[in-house]
Amino acid sequence: MKPTTYKQAMRPSEIAERVGEYLQQGDLEAIVSFFHPDCTLCFPVTEPPKKGLDAVRASFTPLVESRPRLISRVTSELINGDTALLQADWQLEAADGTVLDGGSSTEVAKQNADGSWVYYIDCPNGPPPLSTSRATDPDR
Repeated sequence: MKPTTYKQAMRPSEIAERVGEYLQQGDLEAIVSFFHPDCTLCFPVTEPPKKGLDAVRASFTPLVESRPRLISRVTSELINGDTALLQADWQLEAADGTVLDGGSSTEVAKQNADGSWVYYIDCPNGPPPLSTSRATDPDR
């Protein structure tokens, strides 16, 4: 069986657009493909940051089931080699147009060997407070 190939983000600023496409399609594994295996997720904001693709699956599963529309407007993209810093304003809308959530995000993206980009650190509501982020880092 041939592995599934997903549309890629060839610029860091395209990642949210691709995630939004697959969110509306309800394709969880496609969404996961836009995250680095060693990624860190900073949502929900009431919880400490989480690491890895299993955390991505757990965080996006409820969203995939409801298939909301993700509207993201990248406000900043700074690329340095294979790493990029992004900021964006975003919102999630239900099928009837009701706004479900929104915020201003900060993300770090990494470039894959094939030139595509994935999230390495995803903070949809900005970075967590210092006390929360240190609580999950055993090296601190």
